[in-house]
Amino acid sequence: MTLKELLSGIEVINCSVSLDTEIQSLCYDSRKAKAGSAFVAIEGFETDGHKYISDALNNGAAVVICGKKQPADIPHVLVQNPRRALAVMSANYFGRPADKMKMIGVTGTNGKTTVTTLLKEIIESITGEKVGLIGTNQNMIGELVLPTERTTPESYELQELFAEMYKEGCLYVVMEVSSHSLALDRVETIEFEVGAFTNLTQDHLDFHRTMEEYLKAKAILFTKCKQGVVNLDDSASSYILEHAACPMLKLSTKKNEADLVAKEIRLKEDRVEFCLLMTGMLKKVRLNIPGMFSVYNALTVIACAMQLGFPVEEIISALSKCGNVKGRVEVVPTGKAYTVLIDYAHTPDAMENVLNTVKGFAKGRTIVLFGCGGDRDKTKRPKMGEIAVRLADVVVVTSDNPRTEDPNAIISDILEGIKGSKTPYYVVPDRKEAIRKAMSLAKPGDVIVLAGKGHENYQIIGKEKFHMDERELVASILEEEREAGK
Repeated sequence: MTLKELLSGIEVINCSVSLDTEIQSLCYDSRKAKAGSAFVAIEGFETDGHKYISDALNNGAAVVICGKKQPADIPHVLVQNPRRALAVMSANYFGRPADKMKMIGVTGTNGKTTVTTLLKEIIESITGEKVGLIGTNQNMIGELVLPTERTTPESYELQELFAEMYKEGCLYVVMEVSSHSLALDRVETIEFEVGAFTNLTQDHLDFHRTMEEYLKAKAILFTKCKQGVVNLDDSASSYILEHAACPMLKLSTKKNEADLVAKEIRLKEDRVEFCLLMTGMLKKVRLNIPGMFSVYNALTVIACAMQLGFPVEEIISALSKCGNVKGRVEVVPTGKAYTVLIDYAHTPDAMENVLNTVKGFAKGRTIVLFGCGGDRDKTKRPKMGEIAVRLADVVVVTSDNPRTEDPNAIISDILEGIKGSKTPYYVVPDRKEAIRKAMSLAKPGDVIVLAGKGHENYQIIGKEKFHMDERELVASILEEEREAGK
């Protein structure tokens, strides 16, 4: 591929190298540069790629794509936005694979993983085709599971995934589209067949700084879609609708002017049931995941599948056969008279949703265990503490992913929201010991909610990842109890 072909669609400010130069590979990490590479220098959050231009050239890079002026003797292409350039170049390099598949993007604070996972199952059930999945839990090519580092990968890895998905025969790709990816141009060049907005609640303010900026980032998705789906009951929906550049299908549980309305909602211990009202028709819907949020997830899935052209009867039938999503109100087998659930709830709204759901079916008390991530939005910590003691009967405060922060300092922030509460609470920084404490407190009929980790099977301490799966921790504690004769 020539440099000219690689740069197609990018406005070049200055170029000190022949556009006929043959490019063998593309990278944004100077350590991966080799003979014939194009190295893209990106300003990151921890370092600036421009500092590593000489390293990339020493490793054999043929040209540098950058956003800062360079001496004439450095083979470089100056562009306005290297991040956007990386996204466009990555798409060009891999042959624009996203253009060859139907792309479905889901954004919002909560619900993205459940919606995308259910959509994948439904599309595969109806069409029999292989579907690609990109998200928080995992990336998938049909049944093949691939590990994931972030909700939406960097643009190069994203286009590489698309190319692999297309090569393996995927006709559809369902992906979570994070606010980071939208703000940082990772999904530049992608035209989505359908885009969906679930909701907006506090999260990622360490990056976006304000809720307004967070919402603005989410709304970008709807300038990249042929059709959209929006939750009319969320207060942010008016902004999404105002800035959307595509027709939008509206869903609601309250507003009859919506295109899809859930009526006669029944919240059961293991499922939700409702009647779907649309264009004069009334259809019965069932999803085997409990909680009011499951009604919204079901509506979003149905709306997206309808936008793809699938018959509503087939969508509803396929949805009724779908099971739980890992880390989302997931039951952990214990053989005990109490129940242990794992849920990814790591925002105030998600915590409130899952605790309200559990309180709706728990025969005994609700015990919640949670912590908050380090190096992330600190303002949500006391809010989550307040929600926990207000809605749960017993609270265990522990560590989540402390990263480079002191776990005890994070816990102190959480405790600010607990002060003055009459709800009994315990502070146990070690997560396994905290789980042991919660299990020791449980009585028959109680429900323990292990909140925050969800699908994650690791804990980040400092800048290192250590294996830690809550399912394994629960099993280990039970085994230790058996050995001790308890």
